[in-house]
Amino acid sequence: MEIVEGIGIGLAVFVVAVLILFLRRALVTRTGGTIRLHVRVSTLLDGRGWSPGFGRFAGDELRWYRMFSFAIRPKRVLSRETLVVRRRRLPEGQERFSMPADWVILSCTSQQTPIEIAMERSTVTGFLSWLEAAPPGAVSPRLAHQDWPAA
Repeated sequence: MEIVEGIGIGLAVFVVAVLILFLRRALVTRTGGTIRLHVRVSTLLDGRGWSPGFGRFAGDELRWYRMFSFAIRPKRVLSRETLVVRRRRLPEGQERFSMPADWVILSCTSQQTPIEIAMERSTVTGFLSWLEAAPPGAVSPRLAHQDWPAA
């Protein structure tokens, strides 16, 4: 009987953990302005280190939440004021296996720290529009290269 009780308790813990993950995601994404977004958290191995998640626009911030995490707070917050896109490219080598083919990788800097983010090609336009949004008549310095090759 102890084995059956142990299995029952283990199954109950598993179900509660899955429910918490789904509840967390529902709470974070409930207000819209959410995109699928991968962030490169490690550059030790070439083409690896990507972590899936979703980004949520909140005013002048893009808040990134890991897909498989119990945390309610974002893992990373990118401010529109300090984020600069340096270049964009298609996934190469091992990256092609870790993300869909129609995704684009943006090499950026945030507060002088390099960061790579990846998102769907159709999302890039909206992201860049959000990034370069400025008061009427102002020129946005946030995009380093205006003559990017078509990705």
